Amino acid sequence: MIDRRTFLGTLGAACAAAPFASTATSAAAAAPSGSGRRKMAVVTTEWRFHSHAWHMAERFLAGYPINGHWHHPPFDVVAAYVDQFPDNDLSRDREKQFGFKIYPSIAEAVRNGGDQLAVDAVLIIGEHGNYPNNEIGQKKYPRYEFFKQVTDVFREDGRTTPIFNDKHLSWNWKWAEEMVGISREMKFPFLAGSSLPMTWRMPSIDMPYGADVEEIMCVAIGGVDSYDFHALEVLQCMAERRKGGESGVVAMQAIRGDAVWGAMNAGSWKEGGWDPQLFEACLSRSQTLHQGESYSDRYPTDEQIRAWVAEPILYRYEHADGLKATMLMMNGLVDDFTFAAKLTGESQPVSTLFYLPPNPNVVYSAALMSKAEEMFVTGKAPYPIERTLLTTGLVAAAMKSLASDQVRLATPHLDVRYRAPQKSQFWQA
Repeated sequence: MIDRRTFLGTLGAACAAAPFASTATSAAAAAPSGSGRRKMAVVTTEWRFHSHAWHMAERFLAGYPINGHWHHPPFDVVAAYVDQFPDNDLSRDREKQFGFKIYPSIAEAVRNGGDQLAVDAVLIIGEHGNYPNNEIGQKKYPRYEFFKQVTDVFREDGRTTPIFNDKHLSWNWKWAEEMVGISREMKFPFLAGSSLPMTWRMPSIDMPYGADVEEIMCVAIGGVDSYDFHALEVLQCMAERRKGGESGVVAMQAIRGDAVWGAMNAGSWKEGGWDPQLFEACLSRSQTLHQGESYSDRYPTDEQIRAWVAEPILYRYEHADGLKATMLMMNGLVDDFTFAAKLTGESQPVSTLFYLPPNPNVVYSAALMSKAEEMFVTGKAPYPIERTLLTTGLVAAAMKSLASDQVRLATPHLDVRYRAPQKSQFWQA
């Protein structure tokens, strides 16, 4: 178990007591004298149109809109490592345009061609590209390998810098635990996760801090081992604010196909389904709810839902304190992410839409990068890495359940406990 209080205490320990020195403890330490600019290295699987490097790294090249102005982060991307170069590669064009250098190894990139760590922040993007799947269908993106090569430089050079890791930590739970453990051991700020918790919400609400919560739901789109992670982060960024904080997850069951329709008709969590009020609240918040021909704003019948959704997917999991969670991927019914929660003593659910602005601006990725930038500048992660550690484990557990005849699996290893900050982190302006 990773204890949040211990983790924060470790981060707060005096750097002088550790064998590693941070390059991001202050602006004076991080930036050349008088320049006000800091240096960043980008480590990515590939860099093409609509890839996550396009979404995220380019926010530090060209800036992004926030609160009615165009913000330019105080960073210069000086180096990059790109693992694969597809036919539509953009990295070489960006290299020429913005003046950074693509290096043949991660160590050379974070040292900017020298013999010592030479950047003040590292952005790791291990998403997209041609990588194999494991035996249960997880894409073996090299996020762990990238992270280890960066931290090997930290060990060799006796210095550290903050790291942001895009999406979940690794397809391998043990590796994900190790990544968090290394960040604790070496005392550097570490942040990861999805853009969904940071984007705008309609209505602009958060889970009441310290609320008694009985059951939560996210209705989403996409596929397993990809968009399911985003939906799980939607659930977790709300669940972690409940009374007592996060207690960990004790069991996971993932279901697909016709069995989902049986759960839909069950009428309650206890009977193998979910609270119908939560499902109705989620669909009522959707801006993309499918409609029959010539209709607008009609609530779908069960028959229509079955006809429109070719392959429904359901994740049902239980937190150690009794909270019940349902994640539904309903491609064909909706094209967005909505959330609802049953609070003790309340007759109506709390519900909201996690709003994703469309192409070409896709500003939700800027919302996430604003949090990465905050950590790079302050040296403090604005939300706990344990959130992403837990959602990493949930994805892996769900994939294992699907590959094991969709059985319910005990998850004692997901004993991840922490408290979220009371301050809301999502964009509201």
